[in-house]
Amino acid sequence: MSLIDLLSFRKASAPAAPRHEPAGVLPAPGESPYPSVDPGIAAASVDELLAAEDELLKRFKYCYGCDNPTFERDIVAPIRAYASYVNLLPATADNFFCGAGGLFRLGLEVAFYALQGTDAHIVSGRATISVRKELEPRWRQATFLAGLCSELHRTLSHAAVTDEHGNEWPAYLMPLSKWLQQRKARRFFVRWIANAPESRGLSLFPLPHIVPPETMQHLATGNNTVVPQMLASITGLPLLHEQSILIELVKRSAALVIDRDLVASAHRYGKPILGAHIERYLLDAMRRLVASHAAWSPNTERSRVWFGEDGLFIVWPNASAEIRKVLEDDELRGIPKSPETIVEILTAAGVLQSPPGSQTAWSIQPPGTSSTIEAVRLASPDILLAGQTRPVEPLQQALIVRPGSAQPAKTNTTPAPPDPAAASAGRPSRPAAVAAPPQEAAEPSPGAAQGALDFAPDAQMAVITQVGDEAPGAIEPSTPPSASGDQERLPPIRFALKAPMRLVPQVRQALALAIDSLNGEAGQATAVTVATGVFVPIEHFKLQKVDVSVALRSLAEVDMLVGTKDRRPRTYQHDMRGQEQAGVIVKPIHVAGLDPADFRTSE
Repeated sequence: MSLIDLLSFRKASAPAAPRHEPAGVLPAPGESPYPSVDPGIAAASVDELLAAEDELLKRFKYCYGCDNPTFERDIVAPIRAYASYVNLLPATADNFFCGAGGLFRLGLEVAFYALQGTDAHIVSGRATISVRKELEPRWRQATFLAGLCSELHRTLSHAAVTDEHGNEWPAYLMPLSKWLQQRKARRFFVRWIANAPESRGLSLFPLPHIVPPETMQHLATGNNTVVPQMLASITGLPLLHEQSILIELVKRSAALVIDRDLVASAHRYGKPILGAHIERYLLDAMRRLVASHAAWSPNTERSRVWFGEDGLFIVWPNASAEIRKVLEDDELRGIPKSPETIVEILTAAGVLQSPPGSQTAWSIQPPGTSSTIEAVRLASPDILLAGQTRPVEPLQQALIVRPGSAQPAKTNTTPAPPDPAAASAGRPSRPAAVAAPPQEAAEPSPGAAQGALDFAPDAQMAVITQVGDEAPGAIEPSTPPSASGDQERLPPIRFALKAPMRLVPQVRQALALAIDSLNGEAGQATAVTVATGVFVPIEHFKLQKVDVSVALRSLAEVDMLVGTKDRRPRTYQHDMRGQEQAGVIVKPIHVAGLDPADFRTSE
């Protein structure tokens, strides 16, 4: 076929059927498409809104797979209620779905893709077939409703709607369409609130206008998880320690729909603010990392997060790869690859605070580091730390290093006062070794080469720094002993934990209490010295409300235990006050006041 024939064929082809736009989207006859004042948005009826989305409603019918009465009750009725509530409101002022009817279209598309995603998942997989048969339709309907109302909070937090006379829509009381009918208003005007916060919890207030109590009761029949998971998805507050397929489906669908709209509308609206819709996903990823990732434990060795007197800092760009990995594992669309882009998005959202001048990052020097590192600064520590299970106390020092004032971090070398209880007990300078079962050869520390920061090789945290004069790395007493060498006049030895800073704080605190018990009465000590180190019962971690598996794994990762092989900790049996107990053996090098030369190396 020649080029002329091809062009002629294209002209003769029937044009694609245009998408029906509801009233208010296009200018009325005689109206200028470029008015000098805000013309407002012409109100549309619910039937007009649904007619404009007729093709998408047919796809809902095929996806949901049910008879007409069920489809009208479960799908069409909520869509009609949603259309009545939002009418032709845009979703945003100048970003995604910013045209008239954008919020309605956004809710429909997120609901459709979330509902479609339920076909690839089996919910309540451990339940019986009969139970799953009853729960499956409820899970699918709840996923659809969560997607439909996923951006409902914008009607209350991001915009104020008025009629021609300046009367404001009471969004908490009634749907927008009903209010316009009562006011007999043909147009409404939108005033966007500058720097509006992301308040997704506000969605709970207009939700009864869309999901009636009868539907909520139907979803809650025979279970206690469907409604909580749906509400958690809508409000953006997932349930603690519970993974939800529903929440993940809605999150992925929203990211997909918004990213597609931004790409498709770039030629119509110039350069949209790409990525501006994912700041909540970036914050969610950082909060999950702080709660679960060892390298994100604040104020620990080689941590990504440092909290000082001058604010909360995240080491950058080291942390960006881990944030991106979490979001990629969630299969979210539109995630920026560049660390600079992530910083721009979070700074524009008010999450990060820019450094003065032309600098792109803050220079900080955490304790134990030999040089400065680059980091980003959060506008408020509560952005990241609020809601964490354990409180984080700031360091008693500033972290920001001014130009030309970088100095190596100093270590506190003030000796602690002697313990009178230990002196009166007449404890010997070194504890006597107690026999223990044969040990396995200790592997080198697997975490010795980890981390991207330049830390001092001896950067360790000691709970109490006072040690005996014969212990390695001991601090000399301020008054040297007399030349006669009288043993009674020597300062008493103080036993304390010397743990790497990257050890989980809860585990460090529990282990420090066990080691410190060696300074008290021998019959009341929690730990006891054995031939290869210090035996600590597992029961001690349980009493301190520390998960045993977390404690063992954390101690093995920093190579503090005897017998660790391939990061798998080994437990031992030892007699404690006439009772056989299981526990672990801490290497003597990690206990101040012990001389490793007095102990056998594991063989």
